[in-house]
Amino acid sequence: MVGNDIVDINEAKHASNWQRPRFLEKLFTNEEQIRIQNASNPFLTVWHLWSMKEAAYKLYTQLYPSKFYNPKGFACSTTKDFGIVKFKTFTCYVTTQITSEYIISEARLNVESITSKVIKFEHKSPQKQSKTIRKALIEAGTDRFNISTENMKILSSKHGVPSLQLPSKTVPLSITHHGYYGAFAIS
Repeated sequence: MVGNDIVDINEAKHASNWQRPRFLEKLFTNEEQIRIQNASNPFLTVWHLWSMKEAAYKLYTQLYPSKFYNPKGFACSTTKDFGIVKFKTFTCYVTTQITSEYIISEARLNVESITSKVIKFEHKSPQKQSKTIRKALIEAGTDRFNISTENMKILSSKHGVPSLQLPSKTVPLSITHHGYYGAFAIS
C-alpha cells in the first residue's frame, strides 16, 4: 500500500496564505508549529509537513476506507533518511524529495521500494492532468507487471481510493496533482 502527495511550489506561493491567523494551529501539532517557526525556510517546512500528512492520509484510507478531515491528527517527525507519520495506532514511513519546483512525499507501511513517477504538465486542466497521469500510470504498469494495457484498469472505491486492477490481483496505488505537477505511486 502506498500514499503520495505533491505540492507545486510556485502554485503554493501564489494560491495559499499559510501565514494567516490560526492556519498553522488548525493543521499542525504544537511540535510541528515550533519546527515551522524555527525553520530557516518556514514556507518549505509547511509544505513539506503538509505533503507528508496528505501522503499518510491516503495510505491510511487504503487500510481503513473512509473520508474525514483531521490533518492535525497526523503527527510528523523526521529522521536523517525518512519521515514518520503517526495517527492514533497507525504509523507509516514517508520519503520526501524537495526540489526548486515541487515537493513530493510517498508514504508506505514499511521501508520498501515502490514504482513512482513525477510528471510536469503542460496545462492546468484537471481533466487533462488526470488523463495524462492515468496514461503514464498504465505505461508504468505494463513495464512493472509485464502485462498489456488492455489487461489493466484503474478503479476507484466508493471513498475515491484508486487501485490498479490486473487479471490476477488488485494493486494499491496513489495519484496526486497540484499546479503543474502530478505523480503516481504503485506499491
